Amino acid sequence: MRKRTAHRWQLTLIMMVGIFVAVGSFWLVQVVNQAGQDAEADKFRDEPDYIIDRFSTVRMNQKGQPAYIISGDKLTHRPVDDSSVIDKPAVHSLAGDQPPMNIHAQTAYVDQGNTRVKLSGNVDVLRPATKQSQELRLKTSTLTVYPDEERMETDAPVEMKAGNATGTGTGMKANNATRQVELGGRGTMTLPPRAAK
Repeated sequence: MRKRTAHRWQLTLIMMVGIFVAVGSFWLVQVVNQAGQDAEADKFRDEPDYIIDRFSTVRMNQKGQPAYIISGDKLTHRPVDDSSVIDKPAVHSLAGDQPPMNIHAQTAYVDQGNTRVKLSGNVDVLRPATKQSQELRLKTSTLTVYPDEERMETDAPVEMKAGNATGTGTGMKANNATRQVELGGRGTMTLPPRAAK
């Protein structure tokens, strides 16, 4: 009787160890498979989810009126950080009582929920003349634009022309809503001669 009980305990112990090994092996296989699937998914996370050629989009303000138009040769959207890269971007502001502004560049990187546009490569900003203000033109290599706030800034060298006055500087902050432009660093300013009275 004791031999049978001892034999049963050994058999039960062997079966329990076998069950634990089987469950552990199944769990390990699941962990390895999940890691492999995650790695496969991560491989494509930085891939664009859509590409649009020759596009144009209108952004509305809080009053439901067009605020600005962004267009370009190609838009590539990346879902991993909800950012977009635009080839040959053009930004045209439509601010109601402020002069419209046109910006062109080689590339643009749009992020932060479409509230920040980083332009680079031959950035050209033009605010046409109006009855209240002269034409303003800025040229630089990089420019960060906050379209919703109607402001822009750069740390790069800037060439500016306002009417017949010209200026250069390193770094610039501009606000289209207040019509203020601030050049930074050492630069030059050339003003036209005053008209004779």
